[in-house]
Amino acid sequence: MLTMAVMMLILASCSNKSLQPPVAAKKPFVVESNGNERIDDYFWLRLSDEQKNAETPDSQTVEVVKYLTAEDDYATAVMKHTEALQQKLFDEIKGRIKEDDESVPYLNNGYYYQTRYFIGKEYPVYYRKKEGVDSAQVLLDVNVIAEGQKYTSVGGLSVSPDNNLMAYAVDHISRRQYTMLFMNLNSGELLGDRIENVTGEAVWANDNKTVFYVTKDPETLRAAKVMKHVLGTPVSDDKLIYDETDETFAVGLGKTKSKKYITIVSNQTLTTEVRLIEADKPEGKAVVFEPRKIDHLYSVEHLNGKFYIHTNADGAKNFKLMSCPENKTGMANWTEVIPHRSDVLLENFEIFDNYLVADEMIEGLTNLRIISLADNSDHFLDFGEETYTAGISVNPNANTSLLRFSYSSLTTPNSVFDYDMAARTKTLLKQDSVLGGFDKNNYESKRLWATAADGTKVPVSLVYRKGFVQDGSAPMLLYSYGSYGSSTNPSFRSSIISLLDRGFVYALAHIRGGSEMGRQWYEDGKLLKKINTFTDFNDCARFLINEKYTSPENLYAMGGSAGGLLMGAIANMEPQLYNGIIAQVPFVDVVSTMLDATIPLTTFEWDEWGDPRKQEYYDYMLSYSPYDQVKEQDYPHMLVTTGYWDSQVQYWEPAKWVAKLRDKKTDDNILIMDVNMTAGHGGASGRFERLKTTALEFAFILDLEEIKE
Repeated sequence: MLTMAVMMLILASCSNKSLQPPVAAKKPFVVESNGNERIDDYFWLRLSDEQKNAETPDSQTVEVVKYLTAEDDYATAVMKHTEALQQKLFDEIKGRIKEDDESVPYLNNGYYYQTRYFIGKEYPVYYRKKEGVDSAQVLLDVNVIAEGQKYTSVGGLSVSPDNNLMAYAVDHISRRQYTMLFMNLNSGELLGDRIENVTGEAVWANDNKTVFYVTKDPETLRAAKVMKHVLGTPVSDDKLIYDETDETFAVGLGKTKSKKYITIVSNQTLTTEVRLIEADKPEGKAVVFEPRKIDHLYSVEHLNGKFYIHTNADGAKNFKLMSCPENKTGMANWTEVIPHRSDVLLENFEIFDNYLVADEMIEGLTNLRIISLADNSDHFLDFGEETYTAGISVNPNANTSLLRFSYSSLTTPNSVFDYDMAARTKTLLKQDSVLGGFDKNNYESKRLWATAADGTKVPVSLVYRKGFVQDGSAPMLLYSYGSYGSSTNPSFRSSIISLLDRGFVYALAHIRGGSEMGRQWYEDGKLLKKINTFTDFNDCARFLINEKYTSPENLYAMGGSAGGLLMGAIANMEPQLYNGIIAQVPFVDVVSTMLDATIPLTTFEWDEWGDPRKQEYYDYMLSYSPYDQVKEQDYPHMLVTTGYWDSQVQYWEPAKWVAKLRDKKTDDNILIMDVNMTAGHGGASGRFERLKTTALEFAFILDLEEIKE
């Protein structure tokens, strides 16, 4: 990694005090694939991990860091007149957060587990309390781990079955390459075992000394190898349990609810394969549950001598639930528990001794269905709002009639309930406190339907402060994601109140590429149908303009990562619909990234975007790739964000895109890039520090609306 002294030297030499935007040098580079050639003038902005981590930077590293810093300085200079507004927004948003907060405890293996936050502290403190005992034990104080660090992420907390040991993982770089550590919970002392470059997942065998973990490829960061470590032995002696050699797959670990089996899950966009190891026999072999087959996605759970399988086999596009005996896992032995339905997406399930809970998406909204295993009778929870999001929460215990679930809406803060499935009564355990005088009765949410160009009805959720006048004059922030089948759920965000209270409407476009309307909704927004995602968003924008919820002069779009790709595409396709665009860590250099198998995430995402080594996909991806499609035209005002250590969307994608936009665009609209040199894909790690970026984003669009306070 660049030393602090060297970094400070570079930064001091390139401080940009003027309001002239940086101009990146053009250094033509030929990107070639299967006879296809493109000239990339800004390819030189790409640094390797070796260059970024070098003790002494080479000339290219110095030049790239100078350019990134110049962009960040320019953004700061352009937004300097909004500093007071940014501070006010930051104080507002932070002021709504209850600083001394705590999660609802859950019981697992004789202990209640809870997370707490304290006033002025950025990071959580993890606790546990033995059942029937009043005093709590500190498991881990992340604030202590973060002392002196610019970035800290802690994950993978996993307590041994005998409750005496704990594994956890730490990342101080933001590359999601964790170091696994082990603690004796009786003494609080760290063990000597230390495992580098892991995903953070740790699963204990039932002998309380054997731990399974996953290592990452040092270049691509693909989770590829499952290893077994015995505490007290050298890490160099760890045994390879499974090596996923197919570069389009990644592996993950789990443990069944029965605690009887450890699961090794190989997965990619279209295919899953699960292996099982008996937790009582960590020396045993990993046995395939059902061999992988292209287009077969499945997951398994185990309880009371039965396996339950969530699967899309035999044309069950929206998934179905099957079961089989413990000793006969082949598909021929599967029997139906919940059938496939063309109009209901079975997203998830939770199994108890006497109940089964199905998480089902129906017309874009989550429904929780309770099924009695005694007589197969069922009923749904009633949430009572027009647009909302709900989900199954932490339920480690099977011998209970209580379901823990979460709920929120655009006007209802995040809430945790226990639902008695026998008595059919629900108890609110906690609703997030929203300070600063928030009253949900001051706001109203709606669910509308826009019509896409091909006639498809697309749901839109929106919220505004009561008193809103539907005459086209209101500013609006329209958000979406639209990829990987990930639905844009209408959940509560306390930060948005700062916009609503200043007259904004906040809207979510539930476009194709997500799964809001079922698996086909996802299928119709990927690969050779990906452009539907972008046209759906533009059609939602047009609908909201035509219905006078806003106007092109007052409409702002926002999306991050793959949603940043969406932002880049709509900016190229119909820039006149938007006054401003916020592209957060945007994935915009689609073709070049998907051509390069050394870049993290590339190989197992060919089934999402297409493999551009094949001409059909190359041509289609090129037709919408935001970086490649930048043209001489007017663009909206734009704010782009990136992180130097981003392992999911490398910083050079937004950097190259901004450089090309500067060269091509024909307007005088604002184009700035906020560069975080110490963070990755998720931005700053502290719970308050990251709010500074939100304040910057909100100040950007408020300033364009000439709202100064």
